[in-house]
Amino acid sequence: MEIIPNPKEVDGVKVLQLETAAGAAIRFFENAIGVNVPRSRFLPVKATSDLLLVQSDLYTLVDGFVTRNKARSNPTNPAIELGPEFKKVASFLSRFKSIPSIVELDSLKVSGDVWFGSGVVLKGKVSVKANSGTKLEIPDNAVVKAKDINGPEDL
Repeated sequence: MEIIPNPKEVDGVKVLQLETAAGAAIRFFENAIGVNVPRSRFLPVKATSDLLLVQSDLYTLVDGFVTRNKARSNPTNPAIELGPEFKKVASFLSRFKSIPSIVELDSLKVSGDVWFGSGVVLKGKVSVKANSGTKLEIPDNAVVKAKDINGPEDL
């Protein structure tokens, strides 16, 4: 199989990740066929922003199918942008006491040292930015609707 070089930077060090396209192996099998799996069967998780979507109340898994919460009227997923503090899964998980409710969320942008309490509900367009050197905690059971939060005074 062909090797695909993928240059990256990890913790400030330039590395070369070598990858293979597993799907390309199909050419080595006689009478192989492809199966089209509809998006309704899975939601790809490539970043922690995707992880937030699938762990939230936006989706549930019913009989092997990913089902969207019927309470969401918007047919598209909320746009979620998490800062580098959320990039690694362990860091992401440690910053949430529980995953917020996002059924009514349009977009979320989080940057800085931000922590979420349990039972948080996010609605509309929400931006949360902790200033450098400042820890910003969204308290338990907070309902944040269409708001820019830059410090505790904005809660």
